[in-house]
Amino acid sequence: MNPRWQTMLKEYAEALIVALILAFFIRSFVVQAFKIPSGSMLQTLQIGDHLLVTKFAYGVKIPFTNTMIIEREGPEQGDIIVFEFPEDPSKDFIKRVIGVPGDVIEIRDKKVFRNGVELQESYIQHVDSSTSVPRRDNFGPVMVPENKYFVMGDNRDESYDSRFWGFVERNTIEGKALILYWSWASLTDIRWERIGQLVE
Repeated sequence: MNPRWQTMLKEYAEALIVALILAFFIRSFVVQAFKIPSGSMLQTLQIGDHLLVTKFAYGVKIPFTNTMIIEREGPEQGDIIVFEFPEDPSKDFIKRVIGVPGDVIEIRDKKVFRNGVELQESYIQHVDSSTSVPRRDNFGPVMVPENKYFVMGDNRDESYDSRFWGFVERNTIEGKALILYWSWASLTDIRWERIGQLVE
């Protein structure tokens, strides 16, 4: 092979390896892309929203494990987090933190109480006027254990969350939702006004 071509191939190979290493580092420790597949977080997050999740918000884990190597403060009430679904860790879920360790959570007629005080939640959506569905509309009280979190979807009547499958383990949290980088309902319906919005 021509020496010039050998040099070019070597340079391209080195550049590709560096790019792959950087991509792995960024995805493992900095940010990860996440797509919203369902309506459980309406109206805060729409089906077709694409967002970035900060991987280091609550600490740094060894890649492909749940072992924390640098630990930071855990999620706060109101944070929107991505985590491994407890019933199937191969799937990621996104929900809002309602209760942190030590909190007592109770739901009465769809109203959420944290340590006896009703949460003022301007972001929630209800699509069913009934208040008699067990667990969905009336739940607890339960105390959130150490290193666990109680989470719910903002679309309260159509969210499968801690009311049904329990708490989220601290070490299964992937990160905190940060910003929308893309949003569309279809190829011809791009939601330009949502792009760049912070997730709150």
